[in-house]
Amino acid sequence: MAARPTRLRLRPWQKAALDRLAATSSKDFLAVATPGAGKTTFAVTAAVQNLSDHPGRRVVVVAPTSHLKFQWAASAAKLGLHLEPAWAARDGVLPADMHGIVTTYQQVASSSRELAKLAADAFVILDEIHHAGDDRAWGEAVTTAFGGAAMRLSLSGTPFRSDTAAIPFVDYQLDEARADYEYGYGDALGDGGVVRPVYFPRIGGFMEWVDAGGDTVAATFDDELDRERSNQRLRTALSLEGQWLPTVLDQAVERLAELRQEHPEAGGLVIAADQEHAKGIAELLRTRHRVKVVVATSDDPDASDHISRFAAGTEPWIVAVRMVSEGVDVPRLRLAVFATTTTTELFFRQAVGRVVRWTNGVPDQRAYFFVPDDPRLRHHATSMAEQRRHSLRKKQEDREERGEVETDDEGQMSLFSVIGSVATESTGHEAPGVFGADPDTRALEGDDDLGVEVLLLPPPLPDGRVVMGGADDDSAPDDGMTLRQKKTQLRDANAGVVNELHLATGQPRAQINNELNRLAGCNSVTEATLAQLQRRLDHGRRWLQRF
Repeated sequence: MAARPTRLRLRPWQKAALDRLAATSSKDFLAVATPGAGKTTFAVTAAVQNLSDHPGRRVVVVAPTSHLKFQWAASAAKLGLHLEPAWAARDGVLPADMHGIVTTYQQVASSSRELAKLAADAFVILDEIHHAGDDRAWGEAVTTAFGGAAMRLSLSGTPFRSDTAAIPFVDYQLDEARADYEYGYGDALGDGGVVRPVYFPRIGGFMEWVDAGGDTVAATFDDELDRERSNQRLRTALSLEGQWLPTVLDQAVERLAELRQEHPEAGGLVIAADQEHAKGIAELLRTRHRVKVVVATSDDPDASDHISRFAAGTEPWIVAVRMVSEGVDVPRLRLAVFATTTTTELFFRQAVGRVVRWTNGVPDQRAYFFVPDDPRLRHHATSMAEQRRHSLRKKQEDREERGEVETDDEGQMSLFSVIGSVATESTGHEAPGVFGADPDTRALEGDDDLGVEVLLLPPPLPDGRVVMGGADDDSAPDDGMTLRQKKTQLRDANAGVVNELHLATGQPRAQINNELNRLAGCNSVTEATLAQLQRRLDHGRRWLQRF
């Protein structure tokens, strides 16, 4: 039976970017596309096409976080591309029925030489490539790991600068990364049906604190301060010891309740400053508003599961630090509260990207992003709001404006302490109560006839076979599970059989594993294909029947 193709409708920008990628003679290609525009679909399609043109080639995807590894693997599986998101350097040879792996920049830093072997002549996708500049060692590791790749497709959700060291595989004009293809927020709004129009309630305030030198300081967001005191002012506003943040959360809870009247699954996100801050905000929401809250912090080993369940559920609120600020796909998020002290434009735009993802069938898709009226954040919000208004009114192309990126420097905070803070009405054009200043967003609903339909055949594996739903032939029934999910079930079942055999025979588990591997024709369960895992399990069960 012939392999079944996947029918896929690409957005116009995705098709244009794919055509430009196919025409390039360089090994490196940087695509900058606004969050929510479909970078993952574009990149996976590019990988599938590349493997079809180059049978035997592997794919390596590098994602910013562990949670995103599994999101990438799930998206790739829909197009017949099977990637292992739980790869580790100790695993040895990649199973023959997997096209490649998904790893993180942190893993690259610790396993660059092992990855270099796997990535030789591979198609490499570097998601949010600016993370390679987070640490100089990370950039060096990326160069070591992927210098021998056949093609490197770098992705970013927003234009970025090189404020320290240049990021590997990226060309620069002066200190700005030069994209081979760019699709901005204004472009996406103008196309319609791609991203939501975002509105920015900017909340003013009066803050009072004791600075690091022991002096008492009082200021509003309109007062001019140096960077250190500006950071202290923002930190004071976001503190749970004052009244600014609770007041803003009150407004956000009320706005989300209104959204859920027409969009019952609509969710809200609070981006907290750190783990303790996140837990405090969650407790405040629970006690003050009696709402259900999901918390996702990096110190929780189940954080990825919490995010996945929230994405698929109907709970109103999720509080996180950085885990939901970049790349995580939760389309039902319609509102966010920016409650972190990070003020760079890159982080701000990535955070806004969490609420822009279009949802079919929802008539009015305005999204709201509550921000402190800090001058730096005001600048970022105004830049995006101008693009929104231009796109909604004129429906013509508008390149993203780029502002100066600032870094957040908390300074010496050992003597810093909050005295109090109160929220005041915003003096900006995005104040609560004037959200209707723009035209009806329903005019921007997507047209189902837009885009280009393509048929993608599942890419061949290095040995020439094609794996559809996870079997060694494409005639196997598709039960909706990814290949990795099926293999995980079989590995768990194999572990159970080995334990039973150990109890029944008294033989060491290592000896039993070696014998089952020999019978199945594999070196280990981590290197085994789906068929080998099934044979291994069958042999183990027959062995058990003797007792």
